[in-house]
Amino acid sequence: MSGKLCFLASVLLSMSTVDLAMSPASAGVNIAVYWGQNGSEGTLGETCGTGLYAYVNLAFLSTFGAGRAPVLNLADHCDAPSGTCASLAADIASCQAAGVKVLLSIGGGALGYNLSSPSDARDLAAYLWDNFLGGEGATGAPRPLGDAVLDGVDFDIESPSRFYDDLARNLASLYTRAPRPPRWGKTTYLLTAAPQCPYPDASLAAALATGLFDHVWVQFYNNPPCQYAAAPGDASALRSAWQQWTAGLPASTVFLGLPASLEAANSGFVDADTLASQVLPMVEGAANYGGIMLWSRSYDKDSSFSVKLQAALQNRNKPTGTTLLEPAHPHITKGEYWLYDHLDQFCNSISDISDETRESVRRIIIVGLWCIQAAPANRPSMSRVVEMLESSSTNMDFPRKSIE
Repeated sequence: MSGKLCFLASVLLSMSTVDLAMSPASAGVNIAVYWGQNGSEGTLGETCGTGLYAYVNLAFLSTFGAGRAPVLNLADHCDAPSGTCASLAADIASCQAAGVKVLLSIGGGALGYNLSSPSDARDLAAYLWDNFLGGEGATGAPRPLGDAVLDGVDFDIESPSRFYDDLARNLASLYTRAPRPPRWGKTTYLLTAAPQCPYPDASLAAALATGLFDHVWVQFYNNPPCQYAAAPGDASALRSAWQQWTAGLPASTVFLGLPASLEAANSGFVDADTLASQVLPMVEGAANYGGIMLWSRSYDKDSSFSVKLQAALQNRNKPTGTTLLEPAHPHITKGEYWLYDHLDQFCNSISDISDETRESVRRIIIVGLWCIQAAPANRPSMSRVVEMLESSSTNMDFPRKSIE
């Protein structure tokens, strides 16, 4: 375990660069994640504050269509009918200020939804536009998420149904007709989708054929014919399906969708080291490769999958001839010594970033300095590292300069 901790320390300190501060998840791979279905996963603001994610999908608008009143279901986080989800507006603004795109995912596994006609699709598009995006609405009813303006809509449709192509076209039309100057200060919106990996997807094929989707995070799990086979370590089925998806969606960036832990799905889990060393090199060559999608933030928080993956990618991407920190004899550079006495100067010197991103950089550096303490007893456990990464740097003790 101590070796892994010192490895993590080297990664954390190498992250203390302007490149990390300029954008979320820039250390190795863009990650999209689903948030909203487990109260223990932490707040939306905390999720974005980790610096791990480039996209967060709010899960889900789980009821709509065929005469049903739309229902936003964010589990234990808030209750939309009573208006308490409006409190998420501040977190959404904080995420967006940090460069994280926040989208509303419609559908999910509850299956309390479908579209009955083109006019039904048109009505849902208008509802989404007026209540979550750039519209103002005609009824004067309060918006479910307060004054938050989301970055787009995600289609997580898991039962075959018609008219989602009509919904995509109607949303795209509303996006392009956004008023100038925009009422809410936003000019561009995204369309994304999460089809199952069998190609073409039974629920979203017609919608995806419109070519209107910016990002498509394909679910390569719970589908043995097209997912990674862990027992023999066989990626051939995944490779074949990936090639079909990337060739079939030339106008979209395609993400590799995976469970964030063994418990997150019935099958299809790929551990972080295998993903970094075997699977990602196989998919990264596609011209429209975008990154990975994880289900979900709750499982990722419990397993630290994203943290482990970024660490594995840092190791993989190190230039030939460089070495990682060794647990017994850490190699300390002048940079680490300088940071002990000049951390605030370093963080304040980074321009054109939000205060929240600057806070993330400061927190990561402090954790890294703890992890390279000379005495093994002074280094934090893996669980403590994760806790520190999700806390505020103002509440963190600064380590002694005991790395000589």
